[in-house]
Amino acid sequence: MPVVTVRIAKGRPVEKKRALAKAVTEVVAENLDVPSERVILIIDESDSEDWAIGGVLHADKLPAR
Repeated sequence: MPVVTVRIAKGRPVEKKRALAKAVTEVVAENLDVPSERVILIIDESDSEDWAIGGVLHADKLPAR
């Protein structure tokens, strides 16, 4: 049973996550020759203040809202 974790920033609409789940599941099932019902996808969301690139928090790179 394949388990896939995708880490993304919080804030994406549920429709985008549904599409991601469908696409990732199809690719994994096809490439590993397993039924799609056996593929587990975990979407791990983080606030932009909880991760950094090059020592700068992502929240500090975003335009003010």
